[in-house]
Amino acid sequence: MSFTKLATALLVASVAVLQVSAESHTVTLVNNCGKGTPVLKQNGNTLSTGGDYTANGPLSAAISYLDTGCGANGDGCTLVETTLQNPTTAGSGSSTDISLIAPLAFSVKATFAYKNGCTNGKACDSADCTTAFHQSTDTTVQEACQANDAGLTITYC
Repeated sequence: MSFTKLATALLVASVAVLQVSAESHTVTLVNNCGKGTPVLKQNGNTLSTGGDYTANGPLSAAISYLDTGCGANGDGCTLVETTLQNPTTAGSGSSTDISLIAPLAFSVKATFAYKNGCTNGKACDSADCTTAFHQSTDTTVQEACQANDAGLTITYC
């Protein structure tokens, strides 16, 4: 085999290995409320207004809310916060929670459930639900998933 053919074969094999090990996370937004628009944002940028969103790599510090007149970052509404990432060490995978810390406020029922490796999740159906952040020290409400390529379904109402 010539050097060129060998180099080409190694390059193709390397690309195939990278594609197999590529990290990917899909967020599905479901609106059962009959009003409003589900929003997924990261760093102020809108990633989705109802359709599935797939991140090719980690999805860090994303937020979701059902826009029924909320502020630009979900102010005045129920908020779901998430970081979806493959774990590199024990406990360093995905984490999701529901937040009602002011200026956020309960607006609609919100539920999230992991998919693709984990099936756990949480729901909040009232302003006083115990499954949401009400103050920054409520860290026990965070829900973790330690699976590679974990996805998330967020449902409103």
